[in-house]
Amino acid sequence: MQTDDRSAMRAKFAPPTEKPKHSGMSRRSLLATAALLITTSGATAKVVTKVLPWRPNEVYPATPVVPGGWLFFTSDEAAVVDAIVDRLIPTDELGPGAKDSGVTTFIDRQLTGPYGGHDWLYMQGPFSDKPLPTQGLQSPLTPRQQYRQGLAALAAYCKANFGGRSFIDLSGEEKDKLLAGMEKGEVKFEGFPSRTLFSAIYANTVEGFFADPIYGGNKDMAGWKLIGFPGVRYDFRDIIDNPNKPYTLPPVAMQGRQAWGER
Repeated sequence: MQTDDRSAMRAKFAPPTEKPKHSGMSRRSLLATAALLITTSGATAKVVTKVLPWRPNEVYPATPVVPGGWLFFTSDEAAVVDAIVDRLIPTDELGPGAKDSGVTTFIDRQLTGPYGGHDWLYMQGPFSDKPLPTQGLQSPLTPRQQYRQGLAALAAYCKANFGGRSFIDLSGEEKDKLLAGMEKGEVKFEGFPSRTLFSAIYANTVEGFFADPIYGGNKDMAGWKLIGFPGVRYDFRDIIDNPNKPYTLPPVAMQGRQAWGER
């Protein structure tokens, strides 16, 4: 499990006047690259839905997530997810990591919504055991089922292989080694593929760390500040009028910020 510091991420997206601290591509650089592409490309995935997702002139305003408590996770499950996301993007000298940015809350709220049940996806099968890259999702399990079954399998594995300890009781080195084995599919859970659980948490960690804070993660826009993403500021005329200069304004979320309209 790679846990390089986020200097590589900052270096990759540093403005022209700032010298990178490190060169090369780390896992965190890949996370940041994916996030920047998602937030700037405007591309959307095409899925087969049970019903049309919209009607002309209709919008779906996001409901702000209220932090505190769990709607899907049990307290034990949430503690394990907290521990996992903290190893994927830990807090360091460059800012808060995934745990401190509310990523577990983001995942919990997503699992209680349409995403958690794949409500708009065709889920009737057949499902391929060896899908082609073009075939997309091929699991009959919804994200809720993947998390519930996967976390239970992880708990059983840790109890059997680490002297009765849970994942949160392991050392940092033990956690990283276990997560690396899950990522490669080398760790064998009873009745559940470890790679499936890792893939779900890994993808949701990236989403939660870089999504708009309205969804519960990216607290105080920590992820956006790390990569220099401006957010949804309504007016960029001052920037357009001054090309080739670093963008220094703080990011703006959908719910705005204090003095949101200042230029």
